[in-house]
Amino acid sequence: MKQAISINVNGVDHASEVEPRVLLVHFLREVLGLTGTHVGCETSICGACTVLLDGQAVKSCTVFAVQADGTNVTTIEGLAANGQLHHVQEGFWECHGLQCGFCTPGMIMTSTQIIDRNPNPSREQIRHGLEGNLCRCTGYQHIVEAVEYAAKKASA
Repeated sequence: MKQAISINVNGVDHASEVEPRVLLVHFLREVLGLTGTHVGCETSICGACTVLLDGQAVKSCTVFAVQADGTNVTTIEGLAANGQLHHVQEGFWECHGLQCGFCTPGMIMTSTQIIDRNPNPSREQIRHGLEGNLCRCTGYQHIVEAVEYAAKKASA
């Protein structure tokens, strides 16, 4: 039996009926067509599916869409505004943190939360904050530099 839900995604209200077993990541990708959120492991290990749920970074493969009813969700598609990259997106671009790109949406969403919580994080704090996100390219150095860039840009 389907359940009615209403979720604000990237500033737009969406009402839908979903099976209670539908994961938020699948709702975002398959119902709303927002494919920037990637499906990685579906076990909450890799973090490729990270989105902001009422401002908190969550792995959308661990949240049912019905649990997100009445919330505000921000995906990677919702960060840029008025044709301008968000400072975290710009940092990943400028510091070559993009690498193969698969983990990038989740890394950027988690990095956004890191900077929101601590506008001047140390390298150790950035690395600790990113522990729940895996990069299979093994290139965390550029990602850490991207977060440092974004933090400096945000505080300027």
